[in-house]
Amino acid sequence: MALENDILFQPLKFRNLTVKNRFFRSNISGRFDNYDGSGNPARVNWEEKFARGGVGAIISSFVPITIKGRIVPNYATISSDDRIPFWREVGHRVHQHDCKFIMQLSHSGRQQDIQGVENSDIRLSSTNKADSFHGLKCQAMTEAQINETVDAFAQGARRAKAADLDGVELHGANGYLITQFLSSGINDRTDGYGGSLRNRYRFLHEVIKAVRKEVGDDFHFQCKISAVDYNNAIIPTEKVGNTLEDTLQICKWMEEDGIDGIHISVGSIFPHPMNPPGTFPLKGKFSTDDAKNTYDAMLSSGNQTLRNYLLFSCQWLFPIFNALWYRIPNKLHKAHKELPVMADSITAGDFNPKFLKEFPLEKMQELLNWHQGVSLRNAKAVKESVRVPVICTGGFQQASFIRNAIEAEFCDAVSMARMLVANNDLPHQFAAGKDISDRPCTYCNKCLLNTIENPLGCYEWARFPDYDTMIAEVMSVFDPPPFPVATASLSKEPA
Repeated sequence: MALENDILFQPLKFRNLTVKNRFFRSNISGRFDNYDGSGNPARVNWEEKFARGGVGAIISSFVPITIKGRIVPNYATISSDDRIPFWREVGHRVHQHDCKFIMQLSHSGRQQDIQGVENSDIRLSSTNKADSFHGLKCQAMTEAQINETVDAFAQGARRAKAADLDGVELHGANGYLITQFLSSGINDRTDGYGGSLRNRYRFLHEVIKAVRKEVGDDFHFQCKISAVDYNNAIIPTEKVGNTLEDTLQICKWMEEDGIDGIHISVGSIFPHPMNPPGTFPLKGKFSTDDAKNTYDAMLSSGNQTLRNYLLFSCQWLFPIFNALWYRIPNKLHKAHKELPVMADSITAGDFNPKFLKEFPLEKMQELLNWHQGVSLRNAKAVKESVRVPVICTGGFQQASFIRNAIEAEFCDAVSMARMLVANNDLPHQFAAGKDISDRPCTYCNKCLLNTIENPLGCYEWARFPDYDTMIAEVMSVFDPPPFPVATASLSKEPA
């Protein structure tokens, strides 16, 4: 099929933005930056890798609007005007590859992987209740703190526009601060920001209005939201949280308030059994030991340290954990198998021979069947409820599957993160006629497990000829280096 006739490579038009194709790099980040929130060259290199690989737009890594709103330390923020030049340079490097750059304005709320010295037991949230996974303590925001945070979102958007970026996205999904207000499973407030769905939407409503007031009506503005919370997916005794019907109403309100696009995910916590789709890597290379090392905060802070220590240390508990973790995915898999979106059949010729030894054809097909497009039904429901374009995330890595989903109007575009970490140039591979990479993502989630402590990259050994090649690829984010390499003449010893 000629590219001009392939919907994957046709432009997607928003009200204030046109993206050259239907591929978005979703938000994913490593600890590349300085503790104070200033940026480093490694982050510039990181974002440029994906622009060079052919995506139409990059949704930035989680960008905190305040230093207290970080998931972990060493994330570049947009918390002050002196951050603008750094983000302008990021956008400039991305724009050189005909790629748009959308900044994701974010606040962790109570959900953090490493608290940082600035957050000693004072994380801000909609609630005083710690989350059930990390167990880190928090406090319910006062109205004054809510107003300050609303303004911080607005000022972050103003700075993104001043940096000549192409738009902003609110991170309203996956358990972070906006989710903590929206979700009936988390928000237990009794004031005007809690109770009814309309009240729980009030915080997001105020953020949208404040952002739009700062950036004007001609700047692209989208929101990422979880279509369904499944807030009880890990701990069955927790409240269920928001349903799809709740989210459809929220999406209608967002559109009325001035949102230009909606980005669909799932889950009221991160990580979540439904997001990112794949396994929780407790077994095998780079697994249990990494969990103990990288999730140090879960083992040393909060009110679940003993439980988490046992979880990561006692193999006899793995079956119990797995039964809980896969309870919801197993229940939903039957409906997912009946999804009326088909992909081309994969063959042994599609894959690298070494990769096939570790992941035989049947195993790779099963992984694709389980994990690709897990949020499509929800995205279609949202698309049928609003007029703005809908982006869907969820394990996409086959051109035929993505093409069929868009043509069947399940969504207007897809976002990918881990699949592009594994293959930065996946859009170029699709353009060259490949349906799937010869070394695809295996949904192992080791990249996410390692990023707390190690450089972000693919840690699936089966995808590489050897260990050293894998590490060289992980370290490539530091090339070019922050300082010029010494020339031969400079490196000579003095006479």
